[in-house]
Amino acid sequence: MASHLDLEEQEQLEQLKAFWKRWGNPITWLLTLALVAYAGWTGWNYWQRTEAAKAAAMFGELQRATQAADLGKSVAVFGNLKQDYAGTGYAAQAALLTAKLQLDKEKADDARATLTWAAANAKGDAYRDLARLRLAALQMDAKQFDEAGKTLDSVKSADFAALVADRRGDLALLQNKPDVAKTEFKKAYDGLDKQLDYRRLLEVKLASLGVAVGGDEPAAGATQ
Repeated sequence: MASHLDLEEQEQLEQLKAFWKRWGNPITWLLTLALVAYAGWTGWNYWQRTEAAKAAAMFGELQRATQAADLGKSVAVFGNLKQDYAGTGYAAQAALLTAKLQLDKEKADDARATLTWAAANAKGDAYRDLARLRLAALQMDAKQFDEAGKTLDSVKSADFAALVADRRGDLALLQNKPDVAKTEFKKAYDGLDKQLDYRRLLEVKLASLGVAVGGDEPAAGATQ
């Protein structure tokens, strides 16, 4: 019996040797690749967390600088964020804050440059579209009407459709196109939530063009 088991074990061993001879290298490579991939994934997640923490700290520094109206420091910190952490949402937020301070400090050209960067490079469609809306307004202030129109064309998010229409209305007025302005302002008015106070500004714009909206519905219980 013992010799039978020994022969059976020997046969199994020979089969295992043959299997490993044929498939040992591929299996080893697969295991190695799996381990490398896991290590890479773990390292990538750690790197991302580390980079995000650094970017967050830098953004906090920029927030304090903008609150103190320290333009020089704000621009410097934004430059570092843009260079080292452009792929984070913090760089996009930093661009918007920096552009606002630049505009407050009457640095309109610098603000347009900052928003131009954000419109092209900010992480996240919402940040890019918000930058484009603000950029279009500054381009209109600078009488860069063609550029403003192109900037508004690049806003694709449906969430900003009403604000884009409002900007287009402003642009049409500047280009002496009152009929187009009426259409765009009405589109913006209809597209905004009825609870938003911003609709009142649109009512004023439309009224200045001879279009009455708001308050024209009969009150409840009124006689016909």
